[in-house]
Amino acid sequence: MYASASGMAAQQTNLEVIANNLANADVAGFKAVSASFTEVNAGGTLGLGTASSGKRPIFLQGKLMHSGGPFDVAIDGAGFFRIERTSTSLGTGSVTHAVTRNGEFSRAADGRLRNADGWSLRDVRIPADAVGVHVAKDGSVTIDDAAGAHRSIGRLRLATFTAPEELQPLGGTVFAATRASGPERRIDAGQDGGPSIAFGMLERSNVSIIESMMQILAAQRAYEANAKGVQAADEMQRIANNLHRS
Repeated sequence: MYASASGMAAQQTNLEVIANNLANADVAGFKAVSASFTEVNAGGTLGLGTASSGKRPIFLQGKLMHSGGPFDVAIDGAGFFRIERTSTSLGTGSVTHAVTRNGEFSRAADGRLRNADGWSLRDVRIPADAVGVHVAKDGSVTIDDAAGAHRSIGRLRLATFTAPEELQPLGGTVFAATRASGPERRIDAGQDGGPSIAFGMLERSNVSIIESMMQILAAQRAYEANAKGVQAADEMQRIANNLHRS
């Protein structure tokens, strides 16, 4: 009964993960999450049930699409945008530096490029006199100012990790480094064989709706099979109790 009940709980968790993936299928830069499970045993060959072994993001590249945002950027290849939070309202121990694949930014009053969650791009600040912005494949950022001049204001640098699947999700499309992921390493875009920056584009979610629906069907069948196991164990205990009373 415990083995079947733990299997039901595992499939419930699996369904919640898949449902969350589907709910974010249209979010730019969102990465699908996969739940993994392990067998519980007492050192022998008889399994005692199933236990969760954690959830991991899947950092497969999503399709790049043209967008209408004047500050939208996407990464073609591996790597992350480096972002930060500078709000003084953050509590002690709060994460102030993170990474994301979502390049949907807008210009704030102080010239910083911020996403919808209030995280700012670390490398670049747009001057107040900028009337046009351009980002090259190597991350070089130039502006057209009000006087008609064309000048450089900096360069976007990307981050990479030894084990990106071990990054800590902070909600949505934001991740933080952990001891298991290794420290952030900065890299330049535009090098041979490396990532490049696509200006005026966004990376779509890597969630496949068709695959997710198939996963839901498989999880539902597994849940039903485990539920029948619980029913069978309950019936066996009922029969045993009746025999004992006899």
